[in-house]
Amino acid sequence: MSEIILDTITGKSTATTITIGSTPVVSASANSMTIRGEGSNQTSIQQGLLKLWINFQSDGTVDDSLNVSSTTDSATAGITTINNTNNMASTSYAFLAGGSDYDNYMCTATLATNSFPTYSRTDTGAVQDARGYVATSGDLS
Repeated sequence: MSEIILDTITGKSTATTITIGSTPVVSASANSMTIRGEGSNQTSIQQGLLKLWINFQSDGTVDDSLNVSSTTDSATAGITTINNTNNMASTSYAFLAGGSDYDNYMCTATLATNSFPTYSRTDTGAVQDARGYVATSGDLS
């Protein structure tokens, strides 16, 4: 078995492909990297990563997060605004959310590039303060 130990790989100015055996597994060019997925399908690493996630209480208390600068409690039950550290490129990003209880769900109405409000509701539609889990995926600006 061979072993390669190094600290730095310096790429070329053109697209570069890393091949293991006879299988190309990673391709890279300026600001873009893909990795081989199932079969011969390629997955964009930048597109496939979550850009923001948060575990929080509706009162704005953050338990853990990535790319969240702050939260704003609206003082209205069940409404919290999540403020991004790094903005999204557009308002067409994916918003994924969940609530903490079996009868609780979380949604949003208006996505902005720098923030979004979350609304916590019960399965009957009643406003409810609860723990929420949110993630976004898309392009950062």
